[in-house]
Amino acid sequence: MRGACVAQAGPPSRPDSRTHPPMRRSMAMLRTLRPGPESKAVRGIVFDMDGTLTVPVLDFPKMRRVVGVPEGQDVLDFLAGLEPAERAQREAALHAVEEEGMAAMQVMPGVEELAKHLDERAVPRALVTRNLKRAVDLFHATHFDLPPFEPVLTREFLPYKPHPAALLHIAEHWGITPQELVMVGDSAKDDVVSGNRAGAWTILLDTEGTHRERGQGLEGDLRPHFYAASMQEVQQILTTELQLPSPRVA
Repeated sequence: MRGACVAQAGPPSRPDSRTHPPMRRSMAMLRTLRPGPESKAVRGIVFDMDGTLTVPVLDFPKMRRVVGVPEGQDVLDFLAGLEPAERAQREAALHAVEEEGMAAMQVMPGVEELAKHLDERAVPRALVTRNLKRAVDLFHATHFDLPPFEPVLTREFLPYKPHPAALLHIAEHWGITPQELVMVGDSAKDDVVSGNRAGAWTILLDTEGTHRERGQGLEGDLRPHFYAASMQEVQQILTTELQLPSPRVA
């Protein structure tokens, strides 16, 4: 309009955090650039237990110390290479630390809500852990009120994570392809590597923001398809980024 005063645009002002709270991080920011399977259709979910279905309470540095594991070597691999008598002695020390973890066990917030979400869609859910079967039994008996995860594969199933054998076994058991699986866990070196090598989708549950917030990148088979800070975000990824079946009609 003639004679109108036009204000010159300046740099955008920074919003006041008191009146404009930070926006919730979108799922796009949680994704990595790792290419996934061709289809996003999901027909089964595999969960880790310690640090995933339960809050992280196992003292892994203490575990390595009392067992005497050399720097850079896997605990279970180290034990497997010992003579029977020495192995039994060191396994007893390992079990003592694991018993402390069982005594302090707590369910991860959001686990039952996610499990119910999957059950309503007839999506099977399995559990793969490097812990003992006794720990899984305790979790099901005292911390989980829904039907148990099934199948359950503990470290007695060989080869254990990060080998993909457990996930391949579960996919065959369910009659689906590994590409229709999602592996959810808090360990990049065990859960993510296992899932990626099986050809499944992988979600790294990073509740402390170790990799996502502090810029500690993961490459190769350590790199997940998605990061999640909580079980609620895991459910959001499964619902919005991947494709779960529709809920069953009652």
